[in-house]
Amino acid sequence: MVKLAIAADHGGFELKEKLKTYFMDKGIVLKDLGTYSAESCDYPDLAQKMCAAINDNEIDTGILICGSGIGISIAANRCKGIRAAILYNDDVAHLAREHNNANVAVFGARMMDYSDVIRRLEVFLNTEFEGGRHQNRIEKIEKVRG
Repeated sequence: MVKLAIAADHGGFELKEKLKTYFMDKGIVLKDLGTYSAESCDYPDLAQKMCAAINDNEIDTGILICGSGIGISIAANRCKGIRAAILYNDDVAHLAREHNNANVAVFGARMMDYSDVIRRLEVFLNTEFEGGRHQNRIEKIEKVRG
């Protein structure tokens, strides 16, 4: 079973809590990396927690949320081994996994409807990496990061 974690800044706190309930109702417990209230906080701190959890093999896949999805995805993608993708439509949710082997799904809580987020997460989590020519490209990304 895939080990999942979730983290959000204050802008994504409410959506994070709804997603935890959604997965709990399916018998899946998400590791909650914060934030734990709607009080203002800094998204890079939450992205770093997610990166560390993935790179320390505590989890396989992460979900990050901020107001737009942009800031937290930029922060996460600065980390070696992280491929965070903003899932702004269903096709992107599929391709993020199939072609890019994304290990973090990112959402903008102020930009996306809950039902769209759920659908895209299901697509993302149920899509396998195709490998082949795509693996070579991922290896090139890691070389660029050094």
